Amino acid sequence: MPRKPPKGYFVRGRFVAYGSEEDAELKRAAKWDAEHSKTDLKRLSAERQALGERLLGLGAAALQRLGLPEDLLQALAEARRIDAFEARRRQLQYIGKLMRRLDDEQVAAVQAALDEQHRGSAVQTARLHEAEQWRERLVASDEALHAWRAIEPEADWQRLRALIRQARKDLADTPSDPDRPGQPTRHGRAWRELFQHVRAALDAHHAAAV
Repeated sequence: MPRKPPKGYFVRGRFVAYGSEEDAELKRAAKWDAEHSKTDLKRLSAERQALGERLLGLGAAALQRLGLPEDLLQALAEARRIDAFEARRRQLQYIGKLMRRLDDEQVAAVQAALDEQHRGSAVQTARLHEAEQWRERLVASDEALHAWRAIEPEADWQRLRALIRQARKDLADTPSDPDRPGQPTRHGRAWRELFQHVRAALDAHHAAAV
C-alpha cells in the first residue's frame, strides 16, 4: 500500500511538515508577531538581534550548555568567520530572526549566561587592577611589605624582597626620554615577575576566602 505523503505547507518554496520542529518554530514566530504592535516588534527585534550578537562572545562551553537550536548555533559559527561588513550585517540580521523564535525561557537562559560571563570578566579586571596597585605599593614603600603579610603570610620573603629591590633599581636606572614625554616607563624583568608573584598570591588569597 503506497505511503501517504506528509501533510504540510510551503514557506518560500520549502515544504514544512505539520508537527515538525520547523513548523513549531514558525508557529511560535507567528504568535510572537501577532502579540506585539509594529512598534514593539521593531524594538523587540532589535533587542533580540543585539542579544544574538552578544552570543558571539560567549565561550563555547557555555554556549553548548544553553541547548540552542542547531540552526542558530550554525549561524553564530558562520558569523564568526565572516569579515566583510555587508555580509556580516546580513548574517547578524539572520541571527536576530532566529533569536525571535526562542521562547521566553530560552531567552532568559541566554541573558543569564551572558550576565555570568560579564561578571566573571569584571572580576578578572578588578583582580588585575588590584595586582597592579599592590606591585606599585610594594616598589614604592617598605611599609607595604608589612601589609602584604596579611595576603601571603607564608611568602618566600627573601625572593620577594629581591624582586622588589631589583624592580626599584631598574626603575631608578631607567632614564627619562625628553623627546618622548608622556610615554610609559620601560620596566625590567623584575617588575614583570613581581606582578606575576602578586597576582598568583592574590588569586590564592581570594580563593581561600570563598
